[in-house]
Parts: sequence; structure tokens; C-alpha cells
Amino acid sequence: MKLNALALAVGVCTLALAAPAHAQVEVQWWHSMTGGLNEWVNDLAKDFNASQKDYKIVPTFKGNYDEAMTAAMAAFRAGNAPHILQVFEVGTATMMSSKGAIKPVGEVMTQSGVAFDPKSYVPAVAGYYTAPNGQMLSFPFNSSTTIFYYNKDAFKAAGLDPNKAPTTWPEVVAAAAKLKASGSKCPYTTSWMSWVHLESFSLWHNTLFATQNNGFGGPSARLAFNSPLHLRHFDNLANMSKQGLFVYKGRASVAVPSFVSGECAMFTGSSGSYADVAKGARFGYGLAALPYYPDVPGAPQNTAIGGASLWVMAGKKPAEYKGVAEFFKYLSNPEVQSASHKRTGYLPITMAAYQLTETSGFYKEKPGTDVAVTQMIRKTTDKSRGIRLGNFVQIRTIIDEETEAIWSGKKEPKEALEAAMKRGNEQLERFEKANKAAAAQ
Repeated sequence: MKLNALALAVGVCTLALAAPAHAQVEVQWWHSMTGGLNEWVNDLAKDFNASQKDYKIVPTFKGNYDEAMTAAMAAFRAGNAPHILQVFEVGTATMMSSKGAIKPVGEVMTQSGVAFDPKSYVPAVAGYYTAPNGQMLSFPFNSSTTIFYYNKDAFKAAGLDPNKAPTTWPEVVAAAAKLKASGSKCPYTTSWMSWVHLESFSLWHNTLFATQNNGFGGPSARLAFNSPLHLRHFDNLANMSKQGLFVYKGRASVAVPSFVSGECAMFTGSSGSYADVAKGARFGYGLAALPYYPDVPGAPQNTAIGGASLWVMAGKKPAEYKGVAEFFKYLSNPEVQSASHKRTGYLPITMAAYQLTETSGFYKEKPGTDVAVTQMIRKTTDKSRGIRLGNFVQIRTIIDEETEAIWSGKKEPKEALEAAMKRGNEQLERFEKANKAAAAQ
């Protein structure tokens, strides 16, 4: 009897081992993060996967934001789109108009039965990704804004106060002149020309970048960055370029390594560049608010949102959407958010995460890391809520092309900005017509 019982026990055990384990639901996540940020994305997926057994997030780098967005749309048409796609903020209007290709985040969360309160997110961030009917369309992820970085060691060498960043554009010019006199080959540079010097610049000075409240009022918006203030700023940048005070390094985030290496002493760009600066800089550095013109009424107001959000693609199974919802719930956790904010420089997307970071003493320990947040949590105006335009990716490329003609001496600032507006407005007209045609079908 004992032998039979033992044999039965062994048999049961063998059957248990042979039985297939509960299959994990895979969730494909396409992103555009490189360097230290790629490591961060991989760690988020790894930590979430380790926290539960039902779902597996699979992050895949798909090139820069433009490339990833194009690849995802092609994949959607072919029937093999990812579940989650990271899209930069300028792609928002285009994604909103791709109604058949996306599933609103608010809907994903509700249908999956996962707790979700849009009011818990930083208003300026959540508002940008919310439809007129109040439904959140995409999940805020790596939201950033434009800030000012400077090399404290270079400031000391130039006889400048290393603990005092320039707060106005005239002060930037004066600091750049001293840096050049002390031997700096690149006193000031910038990344993201349109985002920093036209988009954020406009909002920061409570001035319109485009009509219809920067596109929030509807698809008939047209570009409006040929105001006296915009022209004044680009005249100043052109003069700085001629004097060797401003050195243009290239499009998008190409300029970041020039600051991290110590080549350029002052830099304007994404708060999300903090991850690379913190990891790679071998000098004392400071973070400060974006400079402004002090004689402009209402300035400074708030800067423009940047970075990206996570869009959920249509046509997936309920179990897969449940996995997406659980992952987004995990990402919204204040502890996870606070750790990401500290690590990357991206904004904490919830107020709870901001408060947790503040009470932890992080902002006191690393002065300047709260700059991005304080620039964004101000009450916005109709002119400063953000910029939501169709074909915005193409418009940014046009702005890059036309402003590059300034730095090369081929065009005067007024000529370049007006050419950018003319070509950009053609893109807006195309977008408006295409959406009218789609709505009529």
C-alpha cells in the first residue's frame, strides 16, 4: 500500500510539473529613449515584470521620435502594431486625428477596471493630453520642459558668480562675452531650436506662437511667430552667432554632448537631459529657469511641455489592454514616479510624486532639480497652455531648415522666420483639409 501511495504521489507531482505554467501576456512597448534614458526604460519594464506574474512588458527601441511614430503607423496598417507607443508632444494632434489607430487611455483604464483619476496628474501635463470632452487620450510619461544649464567651473574661470545663473537674455549675452574672453570656444549652445526659442519662448513671454490659442481652439490655427518680440530675440541670437557667443551644434538634442563634455559653457534644452548631465559631466554644473526679456509684460509665465506620452494602439485583446492598464497604474505609483523624476530630470507626472520628492529633501540636496516643475505648475493662460498643431513634426523641420540659414549667414532673421511661417502654414492648411475630408466620410 505504501508503495502504491508513493507511486501515486510521484505521478501527481510529475503531472504537475508537466502541466503548462500560466502563460504571461506580452505587452510590446516601442520607445525612443537612448543612453541613460534607455537604461531607465529597461529598468521600469524589468521592475514591473518582477512585481507580478501575469504580464510581461517588452520594451523595444525604434529610433528617434519621428522614426518610431512612422514605424508604428506602418505596423498598424500591417496589423502588427505595438500595444504601447511613445510619441513626442508635437505628434499629439496627429495621433488625436488617427482615431481608428488609437484607443484612449481613459477608456483602456476604465474598461480594464483599473483605478484611474485624471485629476491626480499635474494639470499642465494632463491637460495637454486631454480631449475637449475631458477624456485623457494618452498617458503622460516622460514629460519635460525647457531649462537652462551652465558650467560652474567655466563661470569661475571667467570671473562670473558660479552660484548665480543668468536670468534674462541680456545677462546671457553678457555672460557669454566674459566666457569667450576667458577662452571658451562655445559660450552658449542650444538643442531643439523651435521648442526652446519659439515654442517655450512664446509661452514663457505669454505670447502666441500660433493663432486659435496655439491650436487648442481648432484646426484653423496658423503660425504667428513674426511678432516684434520673436524678431528681436532672433536678431539677438544672430548677433551672438556672428560674435562667436552662440554656437549652433545641430538639430534635436545633438548639442547635449557639447555641454556634457565641457565644450559649451551654457546650454538650453530639455530637463530630461539631466540624466546625461548627471551621469557624464566632470565639472560643477547648475540648473536654472529659462532666461526671459524683463521688459515684456507678464513674463515669465510658464514654459512649454515637451517629452512624450504613451499612446495605446487599437485592435488588441482585452487581456492585453488589462496588462497595459496595470503597467500604467504601476508607472503612476508616487514612489516609482519620484524615483524616475530624480533619475532623469523629467517631470513627476502626479502631484503626489512631486510632494514626495520635495519632502524627501531631494530638491535641497540637488539645487535646481525642481526648476522644471516650478516652471510647469503655474496657472496657465490661453496663450500659455501649450501648442497643439497638426503636422507639427514637419513644421519643426521647416523651422530648423529656415533658422539654420540664419546661423550660416544666408538669411536675415526676419526673412527666415517669415519663410518658416509661410511653409509651416502650408502644412497647417493641408492638415485642416485632410481632417475636414476625414470628418465628412
